[in-house]
Amino acid sequence: MKKIISCMGLALVALAACDSTPKFGIEGTITSAEDKVLYLENVGLEEVSMLDSVKLGKNGKFDFQVAAPNNPEFYRLRIEDRIINFTIDSTETVKVQAELPTMPTDYVIEGSESNQKIKELAIKQIALEKAIMAISSSKLAPGDKQDSIMHSLAAYKDEVKRNYIFANPTDASAYFALFQTVTGYLIFDPVNDKKDVQCFAAVATSWDNAYPHASRAQNLHNIAIRGLKNVRGPVIKEVEIDPEKVKETDLINIGLPDLRGKIRNLTDLKGKVVLLDFTIYSHAASAQRNMLLREIYDKYKGQGLEIYQISLDTDEHFWKTNADNLPWICVRDANGIYSSNVAVYGVTNLPTFFLIDRDNTLKLRNDNIKDIESEIKKLL
Repeated sequence: MKKIISCMGLALVALAACDSTPKFGIEGTITSAEDKVLYLENVGLEEVSMLDSVKLGKNGKFDFQVAAPNNPEFYRLRIEDRIINFTIDSTETVKVQAELPTMPTDYVIEGSESNQKIKELAIKQIALEKAIMAISSSKLAPGDKQDSIMHSLAAYKDEVKRNYIFANPTDASAYFALFQTVTGYLIFDPVNDKKDVQCFAAVATSWDNAYPHASRAQNLHNIAIRGLKNVRGPVIKEVEIDPEKVKETDLINIGLPDLRGKIRNLTDLKGKVVLLDFTIYSHAASAQRNMLLREIYDKYKGQGLEIYQISLDTDEHFWKTNADNLPWICVRDANGIYSSNVAVYGVTNLPTFFLIDRDNTLKLRNDNIKDIESEIKKLL
């Protein structure tokens, strides 16, 4: 028996030795959360994915060990709709202390100065959202409401630019600040606001130098280049981005899974005229609209027309059921209206569609299209 136990012990040691993947740790205590499930999630470029979970006991202690990223990456702890965001860039261990009722704002995080800054930004964003909601429900005249909201947003952006973005654009908190949202929309406009585009370009340049092989750096460059092209003017002179280090395209790529789970890239459709369509299948008018699109698709697909339709439905099964018989490319963005794709393309209402020519150049959006069939024929 001793001999068998000894052999088993050696086998266990050998197995442990084989698992040499570098890991980071996130540990701590969340009180007043007995029997609640705590999720550790990765906030990726395309979607939020679960990495691990634990059902909390009376003492609220938790300890996750996860493969460490090669470059700064973003994660979150979540219980129901309460979230703590944090960043990891190596094999460090981050410690968190919180109480469930005040978990999103009144938590203690140790192990990284970047995470302290992210906490500060999260608290400021929550306060901004509350202020805007209060203004919206006030008795002010509509014009005064709009002025007050814009003033609040401008004050917020000025502070964040000064203290978090331009203060240290290489820091993960600067990247985090760029993609904060309020009432579902990006606070910093990466497409139309010259000063905001400066922020994206500054962080993009810093990340290119610090993390040249990171997918986040490349994605940020694509966003910055699109913004610089759109606003043009003086901002291009004020912010330098090395053109040799940026794969410039006229189209920001979207890569999302289709009905079979295969990633379909928008830029892979170069050579075709593409109708890029953001929609929600659960909308009452969706079925009728898709019927009209099908008439156009059947008429022109032989001449090189393709439709790349992005569902922002929260119910995946509903989307799959309704998209199953559609002949074009149907993909779904699991982040819905909060998706970075929605923000980057400036989608503020649904449905919204764009026309892209054979050279992967974004030509028109539905606001500027009176006769969709006529515009498609011109591009074909």
